[in-house]
Amino acid sequence: MPSASFQPDTTTLLALLDAARGRTLAFSARVPQSQWLGPYLKIVNPPLWELGHLAWFQEHWCLRYQPDGTLAAPMFDNADALYNSAIVPHAERWKLPLPTLNDTQQYLRNVLDAVRARINREGAAKHLRYFTQLAVFHEEMHNEAFDYTCQTLGYAEKNSQLNQILKIDPLSGDAAIAGGRFLLGAASDDGFVFDNEKWGHEVEVPPFCMARTAVSNSAFAAFVDDAGYQRRELWSDAGWRWRDAANATAPLYWQKQAGDWYVKRFDQWLPLQANAAVIHVNWYEAEAYCTWAKRRLPTEAEWEFAAATVPGNVAQKRRYPWGDAPPTATHANLFGVAGDTVDVNACAAGDSAWGVRQMFGNAWEWTSDWFNAYPGFVRDPYKEYSEPWFGNHKVLRGGCYATRASLLRNTWRNFYTPDRRDVLAGFRTCALD
Repeated sequence: MPSASFQPDTTTLLALLDAARGRTLAFSARVPQSQWLGPYLKIVNPPLWELGHLAWFQEHWCLRYQPDGTLAAPMFDNADALYNSAIVPHAERWKLPLPTLNDTQQYLRNVLDAVRARINREGAAKHLRYFTQLAVFHEEMHNEAFDYTCQTLGYAEKNSQLNQILKIDPLSGDAAIAGGRFLLGAASDDGFVFDNEKWGHEVEVPPFCMARTAVSNSAFAAFVDDAGYQRRELWSDAGWRWRDAANATAPLYWQKQAGDWYVKRFDQWLPLQANAAVIHVNWYEAEAYCTWAKRRLPTEAEWEFAAATVPGNVAQKRRYPWGDAPPTATHANLFGVAGDTVDVNACAAGDSAWGVRQMFGNAWEWTSDWFNAYPGFVRDPYKEYSEPWFGNHKVLRGGCYATRASLLRNTWRNFYTPDRRDVLAGFRTCALD
């Protein structure tokens, strides 16, 4: 499908809508018929509710929301009371009088048909273009969440993924990055960006050394096998409280069988792939590993500097680590390439100008920073997206194997609480200052 340009045209908008919906329907095929509500967990939504929420969100912003901020009526009377995540408490979503699966799927179709008809009538006008992208990217983020929901609930892998043989170019050590002054965040001509990326502001980044590859399963296994989860001195106070409460002794989904590590992937136990990027580790686990390895996590500014700038001209930022060309399978392990993390040495075509590999795809990468507003922050119309989470989430960068390529750019900021290890997160390290 066409990638999202800075200002997508009508054809690209329609393609983005269809691609996102295709992923949603693929998820639907994975849910057992008896599990459309599923068990109550704080880290997932009822799948039936989540499908309806996607339709509601798309209708809200692409059909109902007016340029003056007013809202037209929804397609059915109690849609807001059922699906507005800002007003429906998480625990109540299992108790709501939700429409049937057939009716929910029809709601999805009706909304998408209406949005497509509006785009065909009006073209890629500014208002419609912005909110169509908002709805698409919202659906794509939920589709990524569907992947780890299936992992959490142990649903079988039903949709076929393209298992591509990737070229492996061995890489090791650190990239020496000169540092300097650059603009952290998005520029006004970058096209669609979220409010938490606004706006680029000058920061000074001292020289630093960053690992050329992300931490692999074998590297993290060495930490685990060296009693990393039992050694109090490796953990911060908050990290140890989490480890103690969770009774964690290894990454989530890891298990020793006959002396070898295995990992649970959906409903199967598989041998741990030594060189694949470690995933499903939280910020506390990443922090403890860094202490053990006598390393540290990168700051958010360091991560973006290594991904976006070019030696000798750090004022000129790239949109992607490799340049401005849209992502392909040779650049990054993103959705549709492998369906899991791959060897940390793969995807050499996606190296940043500083020689850092896989800054996009494979696993989201924890940074050391708390998620906070940039100077002069002004929230966008979707006010629930960023502002409520400032100060209590950690920033992640770079995307993962389940992220749609059209979603990403070097300034994109993801965020989770530091205890989350159900999500598709790993990390890379930097040398100590």
